Parts: sequence; structure tokens; C-alpha cells
Amino acid sequence: MELSNKRVLVLGGAGLVGMAICRKLLKESPDELIVASLQEDEANEAYTALKNESQGKTIVTPEWGNIFVRDSLQNLSRNEILGNPENRQILIDDVLGELSESVLKSSYLYQLMIRYRPHIVIDCINSATALAYQDVFTSYRAVAKQLERTKSDTSNLGRLSDEVEKLMCTLYIPQLIRHVQILYEGMRRVKSGYYFKIGTSGTGGMGLNIPYTHSEEKPSRVLLSKSSIAGAHSLLLFLMARTPDAPITKEIKPTAAIAWKRIVHGEILKGRKPVQLYDCPTDKAMKLSKQFKLEDGSCAQKMGKETLQSVYIDTGENGIFSNAEFEAITSSGQMEFITPEEIARSVIFEMKGGNTGHDIINALDNATMGPTYRAGLLRERALKRMQDLMDEYECDSIAFELLGPPRLSKLLFEGHLLKLAFTTMADVRNASAKEMSAALENVIKENKKLRSEIISIGIPILLSDGESILRGPTVKIPPYRGEGELAVDDDKIKKWSYDGWVDLREDNMLLWKKRIDGIFDEINKLAEENTSSQYDRDASYWLEDNSINTGKVAGWILANEEQGARMKE
Repeated sequence: MELSNKRVLVLGGAGLVGMAICRKLLKESPDELIVASLQEDEANEAYTALKNESQGKTIVTPEWGNIFVRDSLQNLSRNEILGNPENRQILIDDVLGELSESVLKSSYLYQLMIRYRPHIVIDCINSATALAYQDVFTSYRAVAKQLERTKSDTSNLGRLSDEVEKLMCTLYIPQLIRHVQILYEGMRRVKSGYYFKIGTSGTGGMGLNIPYTHSEEKPSRVLLSKSSIAGAHSLLLFLMARTPDAPITKEIKPTAAIAWKRIVHGEILKGRKPVQLYDCPTDKAMKLSKQFKLEDGSCAQKMGKETLQSVYIDTGENGIFSNAEFEAITSSGQMEFITPEEIARSVIFEMKGGNTGHDIINALDNATMGPTYRAGLLRERALKRMQDLMDEYECDSIAFELLGPPRLSKLLFEGHLLKLAFTTMADVRNASAKEMSAALENVIKENKKLRSEIISIGIPILLSDGESILRGPTVKIPPYRGEGELAVDDDKIKKWSYDGWVDLREDNMLLWKKRIDGIFDEINKLAEENTSSQYDRDASYWLEDNSINTGKVAGWILANEEQGARMKE
């Protein structure tokens, strides 16, 4: 891929790997390089450094904010979000609610996509760390503590409610899923052509025996959460790579410590704050008793304004290490290390069409098992056996609403009703929408067994008047979202009937006529003399059955109307 006329968005661009990649990109002279970082000062520092190196050939643009939240929260700290009830509720709704157009357009990440319309997105953010270090386990302990208090003191409900909301804000998987949904939708809409993720294994390449941990557990649950999120992220990207309208998707996953940015003597910062020095002379020693306070400064003496200063190696977002720490962690048999420039070189090489062998999405593709020739042969045997049993027991096997989604059950039953009322697709084409609606409703009225099967699995039947429904005690659509009763209006009826109601209205019959016309258009485009392997579905595929084949038609709808066809065999 030629990069000289492209806009490139680098998420986490001010970080160690991000800067190495940005520097490599500048040598390819893209039109614009957008350097996005969490903090404003980091983004501007990166901008200044890169601007001086670009020599005016590439526009360098700084951006900053939290890409995992909406625009109104993007510059707030985690504590500022969780400490404010209104902000908490916004975050909970954005992450755990449905991905509505409003939620999508409020997302800071989506706004970045729309603002810059990048041809290439390179994601250097350590997403696994960002999510896992929110620490659901600490939140759980806070909830458990308040829950125990509330059992004996109901006036504590307010505190319990606050802690439950904070726990909901730390759920990793919903945050990761929403992030990938927004990322995909944003890139799809602006037609980004390439997405490259710099991932992590979570343990610097070491196993469950990793000695670098975050608590007395070995390894800690927080660290394992980080690895779990990293793995889940890779699988979601694996799915995105198999989506036809998604950008080309690749991921490089370094499995070693990444170093380094600089080696200096200076103030040691924790959480962007200096470490205050304290002293505790031996004559001020505290006697151990039956109780030990985790926080107790009674014997500690603050050493004025003195802060911890020493020689350190800066490894970017992975923190700073002392000489001894760095020597230990990079020694043979430990994490060892890889340089950011080596990672950047692989990224640029892959982006330009090379093959480094380090793209794990491609590795997963090559290692997974897909459809097989044997399964294809046996499929016909299975379908014939099922048809023989259907004939023997005089029943139709249409849908059970176990596979899902309800929309598939709805389509299969509507197709089956068309088959019972009109037999062939040609007969459907020759009927008017009004005739179709009346004929299908008549089948529903007369066929008690079919009617019962449909409503008993949770699929309502909307009659032709658009106001009357047949239903069982429970329904799949609308799904339960915490409310047992919902207001009804035309927009909701439209959505529910689309998602999972058998719809006998004329408008839906017009849609079915359009579908059948689309199938015949495909048939008519095929030259009879063309007997090659060019087409998956030729005329004989569609017309070999003496009646409508509901499974074939539903498959066509899912592939064409829903854009749900697989792209990798």
C-alpha cells in the first residue's frame, strides 16, 4: 500500500510504540498524521517532536481524550467519572445499553473517525491494561462490604447503590465489546481501508508462573484479567477481519517487555505525581498489636518537600524501572525485551503489503478449521434423512427458536406460509400483495398446528390489519430489558415486526415480492450455456424443488439483505 496520499490516525500515538510507528510513518510522507493520546500534554509533546521531524511534508495533528467514553467524559479522570452519579449513569447506559445512533455519535472515538476520515487506523493503546486495571475485584469487595452493612441497616442502601453502579462501570467485557462495535462502525462509515492493532499477551510473554504480579496471588486475578481481555480483543478482531465491509485487520502481539524511551536521572512519579519521602527513626518504631492499619502515618515523618529521585529507564506506558528492576526483568528467562522500533518496522512492512509472519489474525486464520469437503458431502444425506422423517411423521420442521435470532425464525415461518399458500416462487410473483396478505392470514386461521408452533416458541403473528396479534404467554421480541410492560407506537411495531414477528401486512408482502424478484433476477443473469463453477447458485439450484425451499430463501436473504455472508471459507 502506498502511504504518501493517506491520512493515518495513530491511537496511543504519544506512547513508546506509537511514537516509534509515527516516526517510521513520517518517512513514508502521508498527507496527514493524527497523533491521538489520552493526555493533552503528551499529545502536544508528541506533536512538537514529530513536527520538527516531518520537515513540512506531512501535516501532524494532535488529539487527546479517552476513546473508551463519550465526548462529555473524554477529558475526565476515572475518579471524576465514577465519583459523579450523573457521569456513572451516562457510562453505564453507553456501555450496557443498546448501541443506538445517539450513543454512537456521542462516542469520542466515533467523532475522531468522522472528523478525520482516516484511510488507516493504527491502535497502539494497551486496551487490555486500560480495562483490566479498573479492577473489578476491588469493586466487588466494596459492594460486598456495603451489602453486608445493608443487611442490618437499610439506611445504607444509598451507599450500596453507589458501589453497585461503580461495579457496573468496571465490567470489562461489555466495555471491550462496545469499543469494538464503535470502532468497526466508525471505520465502516468513513471507509477506512486498514486497521492495525498492537496487542499484548498481558504477561510479557511469560506463563502462569510469572513472578511479576499485583498481589499475594501468583499470578494475580487482575493480571489474568489483563491477559483475558487481550485474548478476547484478538478474537473480536479475528471476527472483524472476517467481515466483508470491515477494513483489512491485522494485529501484532509483542510477547516481551517493550523498551525504551529514555534513560535519565530525575524525579520518580507514580500516577503522574512525585513520591514524597518519609522517614521513621528507630526510636519511633511502632509496636505491633492485634490490629494492623494499612494506612497509619503516626510514626512517619515527612521529609519536607523531598521526593524520590534516582536513575531510571522510561519504558513509556509500561512505566519506569530502576537499574536493578530493568536488569532483573530483561535477564535471560524472564520477560527479556523487544524494542519499539522493531515493532514499528513490522507494522510498516505489513502495511505496505509485506509479510512478517507476526500478524496473529492471519495466524489464527491458518490455524482454525473451516468448512470441509466431507461435511459438504454429508449435508445432502442429512437433509434427505430429515425430509424422509418429515414425510413419515407428516410434519414440517421449520424453526424452534433455539438457533436464533428471532428474525431467522420469523423469515422461515413467513417463507413457509408462502409455500403453503402459493407453492412456488413463480406463483408468488404473479400474486398481488393484497392477495398474498389474505392468503397467508387464511393459512394461519385454518392451520391450528402451525399457528400453535409459531406462537409457542415466542414468535407473535401480526395480522393483516396491523393492530391484532396472535401470541403465546412469552415473546422473544421485544426482548426483556428490565421492564415487563412497554408503550406501543408505530415505530416500535415496525421494529418488532422486523426483528421477530411473523408479519402478514401488505407492506411485508411487497418486501417478499421484491426478494423473490431479486432471486429471479439472479437466475435470469446466468447464461444457460455457462456450466462452469462461476456461480454458487444457478437456475437448477433454485428450481430443482417443486415448491419454495424456505431454508434456501432465508439463506439468500441473510446473505444479501442482511449482508451476513461469510467471506472466508
